[in-house]
Amino acid sequence: MIVLGADTHKRSHTIAAVSAATGELLGEQTVQVGAKGFAALVVWARELGSERVWALEDCRHVSGSFERFLIARGERVLRVTTTLMADTRRRARARGKSDSIDALAVARAALREGLDALPAAHLQGPELDLRLLVDHRERLVRQRVALNNTMQWHLHDLWPELRLPGSSLFYGTWGPRIARRLARTEQTMRVRIARDELRRIRELSQTIKALEAEIAGLVAEIAPQLLSEPGLGPLTAAKLVGEIAGAARFTSDAKLARAAGVAPIPVSSGNTNRHRLDRGGNRQINATIHRIAVTRLRCHPETQDYIARKRAEGKSTKEALRCLKRHLTRRLWHLLQTDATTQNQTITPSIS
Repeated sequence: MIVLGADTHKRSHTIAAVSAATGELLGEQTVQVGAKGFAALVVWARELGSERVWALEDCRHVSGSFERFLIARGERVLRVTTTLMADTRRRARARGKSDSIDALAVARAALREGLDALPAAHLQGPELDLRLLVDHRERLVRQRVALNNTMQWHLHDLWPELRLPGSSLFYGTWGPRIARRLARTEQTMRVRIARDELRRIRELSQTIKALEAEIAGLVAEIAPQLLSEPGLGPLTAAKLVGEIAGAARFTSDAKLARAAGVAPIPVSSGNTNRHRLDRGGNRQINATIHRIAVTRLRCHPETQDYIARKRAEGKSTKEALRCLKRHLTRRLWHLLQTDATTQNQTITPSIS
């Protein structure tokens, strides 16, 4: 078995071939990004051995085209998070940093974690469309917030006595009222800029609203079973589905929990038996599960009972919340594995 670690960049990819049995470096190749370079890498890898697996540092846009090229040709591809690779590089004998060192670190990180423990890559389906839509909406929301911040300062400079709620220009009647007031005011440069910013805020709000409707429709098609869960609205469910990118990539809920940084890390020694928080993994999935947990804790009686039991066992509120996040990860994994028409019969709704 050969493990081919890949350090991917915008213009070039470097591959290090490592023996799975000994960890010995068998060869290196650097090619230009593109179909011709990718094809040369596949030919080179097949000459090294018939049994092989590719370990790619998970860099999304940078590694996406290479990943799809390999999968389309029947190659097995695993994703290695950047934190795992960085840890391996720190422990390596070779000092410094280069593309060759990084590619070797990716391959050895995959060996250390176990080839069956890492999530397998696959050709993206509707989950990719959902993630792209969610990411696009989030970028537009950030732009709208930035515009709103500067707009609020312009309004304060013009009318210091004016008091506006933080997001008042996004919804309701405040936007049209401010627009009329700006139109009646002397058209100084500040007023002209404020009117332009208000117009752009209104356009962004309309686009964001349309995206939210499209996202809700896609979620209802891809994972309608999530929408019946307490604490999961369309946007939260979309973020979860898009970032997980196919629950079938994870053969157990434990692997999903580890990939999301939800599974606690044992730090026991001697008579001390405890776990610590995992700060690695996909922080987007982690943050989404955290939001679900906090929402359920606020309004879901069964979740409140669960936290009360953990508190009675001597755990702090934060420790109980971490236990809840791990429990929710198991449930979410089962829900994403189960067909929407049968999930109510196979999964119990309780959190006991």
